[in-house]
Amino acid sequence: MGAISTHPEAHLWPSEVGPLGLLHALKGGGNRPFYRWLTRDYRALCPHLPERTRLLRLLRTHHDWTQAFLAAPTVLGVIDTYGIELIHPRREGRRPQQIGRKGLANHRWLVGGTLCLLLHQWGVIGGWACATAHAADNPLQWLMQQVDGRMIVLSDTGFHAAEGAPRNLKRCQRGAWEDRMLVETGLSMLTLVCHVKKGMHRGWAYFQARLAFTMAAFNGLVQWHGFQPNASGFVPLSMAEFSL
Repeated sequence: MGAISTHPEAHLWPSEVGPLGLLHALKGGGNRPFYRWLTRDYRALCPHLPERTRLLRLLRTHHDWTQAFLAAPTVLGVIDTYGIELIHPRREGRRPQQIGRKGLANHRWLVGGTLCLLLHQWGVIGGWACATAHAADNPLQWLMQQVDGRMIVLSDTGFHAAEGAPRNLKRCQRGAWEDRMLVETGLSMLTLVCHVKKGMHRGWAYFQARLAFTMAAFNGLVQWHGFQPNASGFVPLSMAEFSL
């Protein structure tokens, strides 16, 4: 991040803001417990740490830096969606500023958002998008269109649209193309290590920033020791050792 210029009035360098966002994503949970943990255990490493709300605004402003962590396209890829609960369904509609919407994910109702992941053939995230939980999958086809001509993308039938589909989309029926199970491995790690399944955000921009740093953290940690294929050529993914 050395090429990124620093504002003359900034108290943190970009090389400090980035790791703080990655730690926030890896820690999971709410921002208040994260900030208490950070100030209690690691204040010596960040003596100029700003107040909690200023830090969150800083992460929201600079979450586009995480684009540098996304993987380049490969010949084969997988795309899928993942529901994130922001509030309990019983609390739906209580606040006019509610950002989550009711939708169906994994055969259960939730009120929140949807994360769409585009993974390359070794399971590293090459692109992502988010929408409210009630949105359909096919409006997210633009993720596949960005890699048209460079990647064949395997998906379920939900990404098909009546007006057409990208040329690089390969729809897979249930039970076919076991290569698609790679995305389930990635989603499991995001659930168990980064605790992404439930969020506590009340602003859409902060929700997007949290997801951006989570995608960057995932890509960095699964490649921490490099890709080490086994005898059959399969590359196992793991980042449980980094669980906080």
